[in-house]
Amino acid sequence: MSEVEPADRPSTAGQRLGAPESFGVSTLEPGLRPPVQPPGRQVSIRVQMLDDTQEVFQISQRSPGKVLFDLVCVHLNLTEGDYFGLEYQDQRKMTVWLDLLKPTLKQIRRPKNTILRFVVKFFPPDHTQLMEELTRYLFALQIKRDLACGRLICNDTSAALMVSHIIQSEIGDFDETQSWQHLLHNKYLPDQDAIRDKITDCHRNGQTPAESDYQLLEIARRLEMYGVRLHPAKDREGTKLSLSVAHTGVLVFQGYTKINAFNWSKIRKLSFKRKRFLIKLRADPNAHHDTLEFAMASRDCCKVFWKICVEYHAFFRLFEEPKPKPKPILFTRGSSFRFSGRTQKQIIDYVKDSEMKKVPFERKHSKILSNSSMTPQSSSFRSQVPKEVTPTDTDLYSLITAFYFISFIFLGKVVHIYELFVSVFITSLQDSPLGSPHVVVNGNGSVNGQEMGGTAVLGLGQSPEGRQLSPLTSPLLTEAGYVRNEDEDEARRKKFPTDKAYFIAKELLTTERTYLKDLQVITESFQSFVGKDEAFPDSVKKLISTNYDPVHKFHQGFLKEVEQRLAQWEGRSNAHIKGDYQRIGDVLLKNIQGLRQLTIHLQKHSECLVELERACRSSRKVETLCRDFEQQRVCYLPFNVFLLRPLHRLLHYKLILERLCKHYPPTHDDFRDCRAALADISEMVLQLQGTMMKMENFQKLLELKKDLTGLDNLAIPGREFIRLGCLSKLSGKGLQQRMFFLFSDSLVYTSRGMTPSNQFKVHGQLPLYGMTIRESEEEWGVPYSFTLFGQRHSVVVAASCASEMERWVEDIRMAIDLAEQSSGLNTDLLSTAEQESEEELCGSRSSLERQGHRGNTTVHVCWHRNTSVSMVDFSVAVENQLSGNLLRKFKNSNGWQKLWVVFTNFSLFFYKSHQDDYPLASLPLLGYSVTVPSESENIHKDYVFKLHFKSHVYYFRSESEYTFERWMEVIRSATCSSSHSLPSTRKDLY
Repeated sequence: MSEVEPADRPSTAGQRLGAPESFGVSTLEPGLRPPVQPPGRQVSIRVQMLDDTQEVFQISQRSPGKVLFDLVCVHLNLTEGDYFGLEYQDQRKMTVWLDLLKPTLKQIRRPKNTILRFVVKFFPPDHTQLMEELTRYLFALQIKRDLACGRLICNDTSAALMVSHIIQSEIGDFDETQSWQHLLHNKYLPDQDAIRDKITDCHRNGQTPAESDYQLLEIARRLEMYGVRLHPAKDREGTKLSLSVAHTGVLVFQGYTKINAFNWSKIRKLSFKRKRFLIKLRADPNAHHDTLEFAMASRDCCKVFWKICVEYHAFFRLFEEPKPKPKPILFTRGSSFRFSGRTQKQIIDYVKDSEMKKVPFERKHSKILSNSSMTPQSSSFRSQVPKEVTPTDTDLYSLITAFYFISFIFLGKVVHIYELFVSVFITSLQDSPLGSPHVVVNGNGSVNGQEMGGTAVLGLGQSPEGRQLSPLTSPLLTEAGYVRNEDEDEARRKKFPTDKAYFIAKELLTTERTYLKDLQVITESFQSFVGKDEAFPDSVKKLISTNYDPVHKFHQGFLKEVEQRLAQWEGRSNAHIKGDYQRIGDVLLKNIQGLRQLTIHLQKHSECLVELERACRSSRKVETLCRDFEQQRVCYLPFNVFLLRPLHRLLHYKLILERLCKHYPPTHDDFRDCRAALADISEMVLQLQGTMMKMENFQKLLELKKDLTGLDNLAIPGREFIRLGCLSKLSGKGLQQRMFFLFSDSLVYTSRGMTPSNQFKVHGQLPLYGMTIRESEEEWGVPYSFTLFGQRHSVVVAASCASEMERWVEDIRMAIDLAEQSSGLNTDLLSTAEQESEEELCGSRSSLERQGHRGNTTVHVCWHRNTSVSMVDFSVAVENQLSGNLLRKFKNSNGWQKLWVVFTNFSLFFYKSHQDDYPLASLPLLGYSVTVPSESENIHKDYVFKLHFKSHVYYFRSESEYTFERWMEVIRSATCSSSHSLPSTRKDLY
C-alpha cells in the first residue's frame, strides 16, 4: 500500500474492521478515504475477511490490484495493511497472491464466481513491531484460523495455551459450564476433545481481549511453524521435502521438522528453470555446492514460490519499495515481477511519525467489553461493544438490527438493513480457470428465412423487397404477427402485485419454462431422433438418458410448483385458501435441496459431452446424424450448448436468490428461506464448478472446429479459447480482412471460404511462445495497427477502432504470458483420444462439407459486423439469460406485437408463446446499441427500450420497471462489449 500523508488519512474511528454492513468486526465512525479509480464500468469483487464475513467491493474494470487492496484496507481502516494480502485460486487451482501492479480483472477470470481472501501475508518475527491493536487482532484471527485447519503444528501445551487465550478473548473469565459449552460448540483444534481439560486448566482470568491477543501472538511467534506455508518439493535424491520462506530466508522442512535454513545474507540468487527451483549461495569454502536444486510439481509451482520469496526479501530486507525496471525496447527476458508496497521499515516509520489515534472497534466473536484504544499492557480499560449477533436468537436479532439501523442514521450513513446480513451467509465460488468460453450464438438456419405456420418471417439474409443481403449485416424481422389488445393487457397488468419480489419470482418462472424446453431438446427430441438409427452407440444413448432424464423429470415438478405459487401470489387460483403465498423462498429452498440429490447426475454431464464427441470422431455416420439433428428447428442452438444447460441453470438460481436476499429485509418471512437456499445453491455451484469450466472450454473448441477448415484436432487437451474477431492483415495487396482466433498457445488467422458451408480457411498459425508485440501506427501509417513478432516471421495487423485494438493487444499479451508460463499442454478432456488416423480426419472434414452449415454463428456475426468477442463475453453470456413476454414495435409501424422472447447466446429468439417448440426468428445483437427512446420518437409508453444497428431500429416494451431494468441489463451484456457506436469503457475480465 503506497504511503499517504497523515492529512489524507484521518484518524477517526470508522469501519475499522468490517463496516456496519456485515455485523463482523467493525468500528463506529467513518474511516479512510477510498483510492481514486480509473474510469470504466464497475465490477463487483467479493472478499472474505479474517473474521469470516464477506464484503463486496466495486472496482473499475481497469483498476490494478492495488486499488482493490486499498479499498479493503480503507474498509477496515487499517493503517498497517502492508502485512496483509489478497489470495485466491487461479485457473490452475493454485493459491496465488493478487498482484498489486497488474489489473485485477486480468488476474481473476470470472470475478462473479471468485472469492478473494484477505489474510496475513508477511509474518514479522516480533508482534511488538505491530503498532496497532487492530493489526494484532487480525493477526490473532489468522493464528486462530491456522490452528483450526491444522497448519500451525505445535505440542499440546502450546495449543492449549493459545486456545485458552482465544476463549478468554471471546467469552471472558473462566466459568466451568460456559467454557465447556463453548468448547463443545466451537472447534479451535482438529483434535480439540483430547486436550479439552488442559485448555480449561490454562484459562486465565482478568485478561482483556487485547491482552489475550498479545499473549496469543507471544506464544505463536516462538513456534517453528509460525507463519510457515509449505510448498512441496524434492531434493536431488528424490526425497520428499517442503520449502518455505520467512523473514530470515528460505527454510527446508521434512514433514513438519525444519532441517535447514538459508539466510538472506547467504543467498546470492533465487531462480527457477522449468520444474527446478534453484538457490545460489555466496562463495563458501566449507560448502559442497554453491547451487542447491529442488524439484517442484511444475513450473507454475516454482514461479509461485519464487514470487513470494522475492516479496519476503524485499519486505523485510529493503528500506523502501524497489523501483520498477525500465521497459525493454524490443524484447523482454525474464520476469518483470517485483514487490509492490511499503517495506516493514517504511510501515514502522510511518506509524510512528503519523501518531495515529487508537480507535475502538468491534470484535465479531467477543462477548465481553473491550477498549481497543488502550495498549495491551494496560489493564484498566473497558468500553461498550454490542453483543455478538446470533441469527437463531430472533428477539436479540431484531433488537440489534433496530439498534444498528438507528446508529447508522445518526452517523449520517443510512444503510439498507437487509444488506447487513447477506454477506455473512453467502458462500462464494473459487477461481475459475483461464479458459472459460461459454455458449455461442448459433441460430437454426432452417428457421430463419422460411414461412412457418402461414406467417412469413424474414430471415437474416432477406430484405422486405426480396433482395439478398449479406448474412447478419442487416437483420430484419417482419411485422407479421399477432397484434394484441393493449387495453386488455393494461387492465390485466394493473391487477398484478407490484412488489419487486414478485417480479423476481416471475423471472424465475419465465426462465424455468425456457430451461425445461431446452431439457426437452435432449431428453425427447434428440433421443427420439437418434433412437431410430442403429449407428448411434447404445452406450452413449444410455449415458445421456440416465443422466438427463432424472433432471428433466425433477424440473417438471419444480416448474409446476413455481407456476402454482405465482398463480396464488397473483390471486388467480385457490384464492379462497388463506395463507401467505406472496413469497418464493420456501419453494426454492425445498427444490434446491431436492436438486442436491441429482448432483451425481450433474457431475456426469461432462462425460456425456466427451463420449458424444468421441462417438462423432470414431464414426462418420454418428457425426452426420448429430449434424442432421442440429438442422432441426427445435435445435435452435448448437446441441452441445444444451448439454451444458443444467450446470448453467445453477448459476441462474444463485443470481435470483442473491437478488431476493438483497431485496428482503432480514425481518421478512421469506428472507431466512432465501438465505438458506442461497447457501445450498452456492455450495452446489462450488462443487460443480470444475466440471462446468472444463465443459465450457471444450464445448467452445468443438463449436469453433465446425467453423474452421485446415486446422486438425482443434480441441487438443490443455488448449483454451481466448478471443475471436476481425482484424485487417497487411500484405502486398494492402489491408485484407481476416478472421483471427486467439488460443492459449497460438494465434490463428483465416479468410472466409467460398464453400457452401461458409467455413473459414486457416492461412497461418503463430505460436505464442517467444512472441512479442509492438504498436506500429507511425511505422506503417495505418491507424490502430500493431506488429506481432513470432519466432520465424512477423505479421502486421490493424483493428477497426482504438477500443478493438486495445482489447486485442491486451489479450495477446496475456496469452503470451500464459504460453511462457505453461510447461506444456495439460491433459484434460479427451486425454485418451488425442490420436486420430488420417482416414478419420479426412472423413470428418468431408462429412462436414457435405452438411448444410449454419451461417449465423458467433464467428460469422463477428465477420460481418467487424467486431470481436472474448471468452469473458461468453462467460457473461452464460449468466445473462432471460425469457418473458415483450411487446415489439418497428420503427415505422403503429401496433405492438406480443412475442415470447428468449435472450441467450448474444441473440434474441422470438416465439408466439412460451409453449412453442422452436423460434420463429432470431436477432443476433453483437454490434447493436440499446438505449431509451428520445422524446422525438413519440413512443409514449412506459418501460420501452430501443435496439438499433445502422438503419435497423426495434422498440420493445416490458411490463414493469423491474423487467425493463433486467432486459436492459442482459442486452447490454451482449451489445456494449462489442458495439462501436457506444463509448468503450470495457476491459476484459481476466
